[in-house]
Amino acid sequence: MLLSAVCFTAMNLLVKYLAHFGGAQLVLFRAFGSLFFTMSYLLWHKIPIFGNQKKLLVYRGLAGVTSMGLFFMSVHYLPIGSAVSLRYLSPIFATILAVFFLRERVKSIQWLFFLMAFTGVLMIKGFDPNIDSFGFLLVLGSAVFSGVVYVLINKIGQKDHPVVIVNYFMWISIVVGGVLSIFNWTTPMGAEWGLLLSLGVFGYFGQLFMTKAFQSQATNKIVSLKYVEVIFTMIAGVFWFSDAYPFFSLVGTLLVITGLILNIWYRSR
Repeated sequence: MLLSAVCFTAMNLLVKYLAHFGGAQLVLFRAFGSLFFTMSYLLWHKIPIFGNQKKLLVYRGLAGVTSMGLFFMSVHYLPIGSAVSLRYLSPIFATILAVFFLRERVKSIQWLFFLMAFTGVLMIKGFDPNIDSFGFLLVLGSAVFSGVVYVLINKIGQKDHPVVIVNYFMWISIVVGGVLSIFNWTTPMGAEWGLLLSLGVFGYFGQLFMTKAFQSQATNKIVSLKYVEVIFTMIAGVFWFSDAYPFFSLVGTLLVITGLILNIWYRSR
């Protein structure tokens, strides 16, 4: 899980560094970098590429590319650590959506944990002058669509291979990112080609290490380590981009992470 956090942190920092290419172009290169691994895996293991639940797979891909694109756009306006911590609100939106669409039940104490997390969001927005309102809305939109992704994956269940699901996501990202990039294309120079393609490499291995971590331990034992990504990203952002975080903004980030971890801990029990 720590290796996963390092990979996702590297991807986050590169997204911030390459933000001038625009969200659509970042989506395109992020997908290209991962597609090499997903297609190779499916072809090597002779797994049907098109899957079984094509409509749901397409919906998951569209929701995923929307979430990713909004997040990539938001880092142009927000400190990278704040953007990452706010995007982690997605489990809350996933739970709310699951209540309506999957008829899941939520205990009263879980709403208390969610209230704690939202209080943290208000503190981040209210006490950090670097939080741009437009960027704030973009990253909240990213969290909402990421919550939609969780619900759709739950709906897909075990009827399709996980790599098939990710592969759909990558292909749809290439189509959407490619079409939108036509209208605002910036040609990479020199090493920028490698940096852009490495987005997908770091993203793929971050997901791989996280999956293996969940497979090797009980979820409630290691899930809190997932949020180390926020800490890594904030620290790296201070040194690389000279980001500054007011004290109460840091307290807000801590409330967001604590509220989410308590909810996961309670559900696992």
